[in-house]
Amino acid sequence: MTRGSDEERYEVLKRSITAVGLIRHGSLVQRFMPCGKPGCRCQAIPPELHGPYYQWTHKVRGKTVTVRLTQEEADLFAEWIKNERQFYKIIAEIEAVALRITNRLLKKLSKKSVKR
Repeated sequence: MTRGSDEERYEVLKRSITAVGLIRHGSLVQRFMPCGKPGCRCQAIPPELHGPYYQWTHKVRGKTVTVRLTQEEADLFAEWIKNERQFYKIIAEIEAVALRITNRLLKKLSKKSVKR
């Protein structure tokens, strides 16, 4: 990339952060589970498990916390988790572009120092 395009890309990336919606950290899973009651369809062969059940898992002070969600809540969490991933993808690209820009600035500065 040329010098000008890195600076332009950096500005575009900064603005794109503001377009990211609400974010939530963690994982979302959909589970089907047996209940354990004798004679229930989930005990048959083959079993017909209950569900789907949605669970959001995240860390709180180093401990894993799991929260059961409704379908509507799971839909929201899926969007928020997707937004968080997009946010970090933008941040990673900002870091890469900033590295190129700052390396050029440092190189330019060192050339000035050598000339003196």
